[in-house]
Amino acid sequence: QVQLVESGGGLVQAGGSLRLSCVASRSIFSINTMGWYRQVPGKQRELVAVFTSGDSTNYADSVKGRFTISRDNAKNTVYLQMNSLKPEDTAVYYCNAVLVVPGGDMDYWGKGTLVTVSS
Repeated sequence: QVQLVESGGGLVQAGGSLRLSCVASRSIFSINTMGWYRQVPGKQRELVAVFTSGDSTNYADSVKGRFTISRDNAKNTVYLQMNSLKPEDTAVYYCNAVLVVPGGDMDYWGKGTLVTVSS
């Protein structure tokens, strides 16, 4: 029901910035939650930042003060502004959307965009 396409990843030096974008195939007004996760090889996918119902946000402790999630409803797009990047931020970043429907949640993922932060 929802296709998600991420972009904006790349190679950046420590201390630099990147802005990730996630374009959804439907109005994000109709999506209960949208956010960003990341995954490093050998580790589980972890939450980075998310919008929840009521426009509340939640950030991983490791990115608070450095990353900002935002959205443009007219463009069906969610962004992740990543500042003061650290090598530890290197990961594949995935856009996530959750639809709450009777019987349970429906979870959708983009294919990911790679962020590499060099020392």
